[in-house]
Amino acid sequence: MAAAGIKLHPSCRARQERFGLLFYDCRGPRLLFAATGTLIPADFFVTPRRRDEFPDGTSESQKPALNKFISQLLEKGFLHEQ
Repeated sequence: MAAAGIKLHPSCRARQERFGLLFYDCRGPRLLFAATGTLIPADFFVTPRRRDEFPDGTSESQKPALNKFISQLLEKGFLHEQ
């Protein structure tokens, strides 16, 4: 069965900062500072997203970097597939 989508792990939070996004894992004192600017809204991964779904206004040249970033968030446990 295929995954329904990628979303923020229930134990994690994301908030917008001047530099971009701050991810916080409530399971332990883990923070991730992501210099994304305004490219990704803090609430983008609150609802499940397809792997190839990007925020409006994302250029083709930005998509490979965002794919890599999403993979890193999955590996670190801030995002999960459901």
